[in-house]
Amino acid sequence: MIDRFFQWTAWPMALPVPYSPFHIILTILGVLASCLSALHLAASARIRPRAVLLAGGVLLAVLELYKQGFLYLIVNGGQYNWWYFPFQLCSVPMYLGLIYGFLPDAASRSVAEIIPTFLQDFGLLGGIMALAVPEGLLHPYWTLTLHGFLWHFILIFLGFYCKQKGLVDSSNQSFLRILPLYFVCCGIAAAINTGVQMTVYPAGYADMFYINCFFPSEQPLFHQISLALGNGWGHLAYMLASCAGAYLIHRLCRIFS
Repeated sequence: MIDRFFQWTAWPMALPVPYSPFHIILTILGVLASCLSALHLAASARIRPRAVLLAGGVLLAVLELYKQGFLYLIVNGGQYNWWYFPFQLCSVPMYLGLIYGFLPDAASRSVAEIIPTFLQDFGLLGGIMALAVPEGLLHPYWTLTLHGFLWHFILIFLGFYCKQKGLVDSSNQSFLRILPLYFVCCGIAAAINTGVQMTVYPAGYADMFYINCFFPSEQPLFHQISLALGNGWGHLAYMLASCAGAYLIHRLCRIFS
């Protein structure tokens, strides 16, 4: 029955082209809808932030379950592709939304601010960059393609909502407090990459956070750094650039608050 469900939703489409009218129009409409929805919910005094972030985490989890099932049964013919293991930077908001929804009322203010700040800074960074460089979102199936766009629209919604609702301390100290969380996530990603490399490679390959130390970075520019200076330096440069991008968003959100 599950197989039949995924077969029914396997609607083929011509592989979309980056920066085509499809990509540009869908991105503009989706970002507008995300921001307007965030503004509307942030203005409501009846809906608690915990409920909004929890709902976002639950929706992302449902979307992830669908994606994993579709990839496993339809795209990969019953074989698991570790490339799609759900622990990229853009996957982290799913876990954080779920965690935030179940934080006890006694949780300290600093702990409660870390998650919204991360969702604003790194969540918006991931959503914006994925939509700006969309190759990873484009598939020969309608459902997978729309899934990728919807996922990153939700990231933009969550990040913008946290800003508009005043859940984020806009100080530099607030940004510094989320960096340990980012680097812990990088450590988990590196452990997953190493575990897959040591157990199933070459049948399987993982590049969580795009920092697989066994291979050069796959990201433009950082790939050249990896080739010139070594994989470690290429990945370190990528992580530092991610932090710089998140900090830029942090500062812009403060300026336009």
